Amino acid sequence: MTDRDAEFGEYFDSRAVVMRRTAYLLCNGDWHRAEDLVQTTLIKIYAAWPRLRRSGGLDGYARTVMVRAAIDESRKGFRRRENLVDQLPEVGVAARPVEDVLDVRRALATLPAGQRAVVVLRYWEDMSVAETAAILGRSEGTVKSQAAKGMAMLRTVLGANHDAAGGRA
Repeated sequence: MTDRDAEFGEYFDSRAVVMRRTAYLLCNGDWHRAEDLVQTTLIKIYAAWPRLRRSGGLDGYARTVMVRAAIDESRKGFRRRENLVDQLPEVGVAARPVEDVLDVRRALATLPAGQRAVVVLRYWEDMSVAETAAILGRSEGTVKSQAAKGMAMLRTVLGANHDAAGGRA
């Protein structure tokens, strides 16, 4: 194993959980797509590893690659089609009662990919407006307006769920 591989392995081990969680939110709660997104991100990081290692901008580069790949992926038409199966899975997943959980993931899925990326980076990753703007390649004003619109939409969706559940969401 080369030094490059060892260093990359250490980086991956230290950031894998955070990358998967962020990818999960960017992919509307689809773990399979999230894993694909993390793999795409890691491939691009590995290809640029010598340059990134010297510059020290690993986390920022990883976030940028992940967000851009998620947005690109959401634009592909084949992801929008339903996958039909002949048989149901043998083991079902028990549904959580609505009163036990506030499903923010479902609300995030209602946002366009760009707004979802801004909301995830600003409020999940706890990044500043400037950091989010730099990662997404947008102006700070655009990030602010997308965050405001995204949060307004989330409040609307979550408020509707709250009312529909008889006072609980």
